[in-house]
Amino acid sequence: MSENNPVQNTLQPRVIGFINYIGLLTLVKREVGRFLKVYSQTIIAPVVTTLLFYTVFALAFGGVARQVGNVPFLQFLAPGLIMMTMAQNAFANTSSSLIIGKIQGNIVDTLMPPLSALEVFVGFLIGGVLRGLCVGLMAVIIIGFFVHLPITSFGLILCFAVLGNMMMATMGIIAGIWADKFDHIAAFTNFFVTPLTFLSGTFYSIDILPDPWRLMALYNPFFYMIDGFRSGFLGHADEFAVIGIAFLFVVNLLLMGLTYWMLKAGYKIKS
Repeated sequence: MSENNPVQNTLQPRVIGFINYIGLLTLVKREVGRFLKVYSQTIIAPVVTTLLFYTVFALAFGGVARQVGNVPFLQFLAPGLIMMTMAQNAFANTSSSLIIGKIQGNIVDTLMPPLSALEVFVGFLIGGVLRGLCVGLMAVIIIGFFVHLPITSFGLILCFAVLGNMMMATMGIIAGIWADKFDHIAAFTNFFVTPLTFLSGTFYSIDILPDPWRLMALYNPFFYMIDGFRSGFLGHADEFAVIGIAFLFVVNLLLMGLTYWMLKAGYKIKS
C-alpha cells in the first residue's frame, strides 16, 4: 500500500550538507530582526549619543579652533567617534542576545537545532557586525551635516569597519557566554571595553603621549581600528594601515579560536 502512496514516497528526511545554510540564515535573520525591531534604541539612540559627544567637544573644549597636525580637530574627532559607536554596538548586540537567552531560558532554541558551533558563531557574528555597520552609516550621514568628511580611501574605511566590528562582536559573544547576569556584562563593558576605547586615540593623537604610554597604546587593538578607520577618511594616521590590518587580523583569529572553543565545549551554556 505504501508503494502506491505518492505522498508518502515524496516525504524524505532533509539532508544537511557540510554547512546548514537554512539554519545559519535563520539565525542571522533572527539576530538582524532583533535589533531592527527596536531601531529607535539600537540605531537611532547611539547616533544621537555620538552627536552629543561631538557637540560637547566642539563647544566645551574649543574644538573649532584646535588642530591635530594639519587636520582640524573636529574633522579628526568625527571618524573616531563613529568607529567607537560602531564597536560598542557590535559588542552590545551579541552580548545582549546571549545573556538574554541564558536568563530567559530560550538559549535552547539556538542550541537544539542542527547547528554546529561554527555556524552558531557565524550567525551571531554577522548580526553584530551588521548592527555596527548600520549605526556607523547613520552616524556618518548625520555628522556629515556638521563637518566635512573627505573620503581618502573607501577600501580602508570598509576594511577597518569590518575588522573592528568583527573583533567587538566576537568579544560580545565571549562576554555573553561567560556572564551569568547583566551585572557581569556591565562589568565587562565598564572595566574592559570602555577604558580601552577611550584610551585608543579617539579624542587625541597618540603622538602627544610620552614614550611609555605611547608604547602601551600600540598594543591596544582599539587604537588600530580607530586609527585605520580615521585614515580612510582623512589620510591621517599615527601608524601604518598595513600594521593595523595585520594586528586586528591576528587578534580576531585569537578571539575567534577562543569563542569557537567555548561554543564547542558548551561552556556555561549547556550545563
